[in-house]
Amino acid sequence: MFLRSSLGRIQHFTQRHIKTAAAASEMSDSLRSTLVSNDYRTVECNIAAQTKQHEGKFYTIPPDVKKQLFSGGGFPKQFENQLKTFTETCLMIRQPALQLIQYIQNTDFSKPTARYVIYGENGVGKSLALAHVIHYGYQNDFVLVHVPWVPNWMKRPKEIANASQEGFIDLPFDAAAWLLHFKNHNSKLLEKLDLKTSKDYIWSKRESTPSGSTLLELVEHGIARIKFASGTIMNLLEELKLHATASRCKVMVAIDGYNAFFHPETRILTDNKQRVSPDRITLTQPFLNITKYDWINGVCVLVVDKIGMTEGFMESYMPRYLLGRTGFEHLDPFVPVRIESYNDKEFHTCIQYYLDRHWIQKTPDGFEEQLKHMSNKNPYSVMQLTRSL
Repeated sequence: MFLRSSLGRIQHFTQRHIKTAAAASEMSDSLRSTLVSNDYRTVECNIAAQTKQHEGKFYTIPPDVKKQLFSGGGFPKQFENQLKTFTETCLMIRQPALQLIQYIQNTDFSKPTARYVIYGENGVGKSLALAHVIHYGYQNDFVLVHVPWVPNWMKRPKEIANASQEGFIDLPFDAAAWLLHFKNHNSKLLEKLDLKTSKDYIWSKRESTPSGSTLLELVEHGIARIKFASGTIMNLLEELKLHATASRCKVMVAIDGYNAFFHPETRILTDNKQRVSPDRITLTQPFLNITKYDWINGVCVLVVDKIGMTEGFMESYMPRYLLGRTGFEHLDPFVPVRIESYNDKEFHTCIQYYLDRHWIQKTPDGFEEQLKHMSNKNPYSVMQLTRSL
């Protein structure tokens, strides 16, 4: 009897400790899983505070900021579709963007505007590096002059019209859409800065924008009267240069596909079915003017891309080739910023993030190594190859 009672107590004691140990083990596994899953993210969303220790991790852009900055464009189409699947907007903090942001932080804005040219092979993340820099500019009160993708104007404009200047083609709807994009970016900051026009702008016998009007009033006129939208952009950018030079504001110019301004031709045809060159498009000159170095308190971050060219002009991704002699001389001197494919740490981080978002659901043995070789660690190739996994 005594033996049976003792054995019962020992069995009960043993089972209780086995359950406790199992629970502890389960808790340890859960904690380990949490630590691993957090290893590819950072909560540091203040871009000025991001350092090398955050390199290779994802940070989150709040939905309202994403809507304000990128609803008018700025992300590649496939990446934008991926964001809808993920139900969040995360960018990887990569070394070239960190370096570029550090350059901007250390800039002496009393000197002529510095120009940075982002370049690299297709699919390495040039547009996302630009988006990272734009977010930095937004957080640090730069007036943003952002063109999401210049080739859209040169290859597939919404509508064309003959400009008042003989031999020129106007893109009124594209110009008005860009003004709306500019307003979404900067309306709150411009209200705070209260920047005014320096002179009268006469649009017609009945329409004018008097000297002393706010820049927002100038922008809203161009949106409401698309016939004058291209002229409004020219005047707006000249006013921004004046205000920046007078130290009333800082301006960040961010243009993706910048080399399309210097392409030998566009896909726009005249009434005589002749292809129009970019210098004959009314939107070209304002953005060439603001990327000169004849003003201060500004920074220009420009992306050159093979995809911005047409067939027969896509042999190299180097700035000298893509810009041509005219474009290269226009920007010289500039600081080149090369974007490359993922390094091993970034590749592993990307896979962990895709697993977390269920973009990847199956990972058989040797999966990462095989994907690494198939994609050559190119970010776009990684995204495409893992779509069906």
